[in-house]
Amino acid sequence: MKELWLNEEGQGMAEYGLIIALIAVVVIAALTLMGQKIYQKFSDVNDALE
Repeated sequence: MKELWLNEEGQGMAEYGLIIALIAVVVIAALTLMGQKIYQKFSDVNDALE
């Protein structure tokens, strides 16, 4: 039982997965908050090109 408790293989992958999930949440939140402004900028550029 002690050997299983001290075995830390695979723990790093779980931590990387949590970090990636946190980054994804932050990116989604940022795009949600800034989405309309970004859309408006692209629309302005598109209108200027036409």
